[in-house]
Amino acid sequence: MRALQWIGPEKVQINDIPVPDIGPTDLLVKVGAAGVCHSDLTLVNFPIQLREEPLTLGHEIAGTVEAIGSDVNGREIGERGVVYLFWTCGVCRECVSGNENVCLAAGRVAMPPCPGLTMDGGMSEYVRIPASAFVPIGDLDFLQAAPVADAALTAYHAINGAREALRPGGTAVAIGIGGLGHVGVQILNAISGVRVIAVDQAQEKLDLAADCGAALGILSGPDAAKEILDLTDGRGADAVFDFAGVDATARLACETVAPNGAYRMVGLGGGAPEITAGPAGGPGWPWGATVRKSLGGTRSDLHACVALAQAGKLHMEVERFDLADGPEALRRLDAGHIRGRAVLVP
Repeated sequence: MRALQWIGPEKVQINDIPVPDIGPTDLLVKVGAAGVCHSDLTLVNFPIQLREEPLTLGHEIAGTVEAIGSDVNGREIGERGVVYLFWTCGVCRECVSGNENVCLAAGRVAMPPCPGLTMDGGMSEYVRIPASAFVPIGDLDFLQAAPVADAALTAYHAINGAREALRPGGTAVAIGIGGLGHVGVQILNAISGVRVIAVDQAQEKLDLAADCGAALGILSGPDAAKEILDLTDGRGADAVFDFAGVDATARLACETVAPNGAYRMVGLGGGAPEITAGPAGGPGWPWGATVRKSLGGTRSDLHACVALAQAGKLHMEVERFDLADGPEALRRLDAGHIRGRAVLVP
C-alpha cells in the first residue's frame, strides 16, 4: 500500500509498504480520509532524528472496517467509523473514569500512544487500530468525519471543560480561526448560549468565523485587547479559547479573560502566558479566573462530536488533497494557506 511517511527532520515522502497485519484485538481499516494537523507539522519539523525507521503520519482517520481480529465482537466488515486518537491502557483509574487522554500509563508527560505521532497512522491506504478505538459514524461523509477525530474532539474537550463559564448571554472569545478554531466557534454555538467573538490576523479567517456563527470578528494587533474589553463593558470575556497558543495570543487571553472566567490553552505554539500571584488589576490576571492546558479529548467527547456532526451542527471547512499530494498539503499548512482543515484521500 501507499503511505505518507516521515523519514527525518523536514523530510516526508510517499512510500510503498506492506499492508499491516492485525492481532486478535485489532481491526484493519481501509482509510477513506485522513486530516492534516499542526501536530503533524510539529513532528515533521522536529530538528532531530527521533527514530531510525520511517513513521506513517496521520491521527485524524476515517474509514471502513476491512478485517476483524479473532477476539473482537460487535464490529462488522464494511462498517464506517473514525478512530479515537489515544490508544490507552483502558484499565487505570483515569481511563475507567473516562479521562483516557491523561492515561496513567503515559506518566507525567500524559501523552498516550497516538497513531501518526508515536506509531504508524492513517495517511495511508490501510491502518491497523485497536478495536476499542473505532467509533461508528453511520453515513457521515469521510471528508467531514476525519477532522472530527481531532479538530472537533480537541475543541470540544476544551469548551466542555469550561461549561461553568459559558452561561447564556455571556461572551466567549475564540483566538485563531484555523482547523480547530472554526470548529470551536460552531461548538460554542451548538452547546451554549454565549456570544462568540473571533480573533485572527487574517480577514479571510474572520470571514470564515462569521460563516461558522461568530457574532463579531476582531483583527489581532495592539488594539485587540481594548476592543474585546470595550465589547464586554470593561470586564472581559467569560471564556477565552486560544487555538494558536503563541506568545501574542497567550498575552491577549490573559488581558481579556474576566474575573471568574476561563482561559483554555489549546494551541501548541509554545506561548508563555503572564500569570502572576500579584494583586489583580489592570491587565493583570483577574481574581477567580482559571487556566487549563487542554489535550485532545475523551472517547465520550468524540461520541458527542460525531453526534453533533450527524445532526448537522458541525460543518468542517476542508481542502481535499490526494494522498500523493500530502507533502504539498503540509507545506501549505506550514505557510498558513489552508482554509479550515486539509484532508488527504488515498
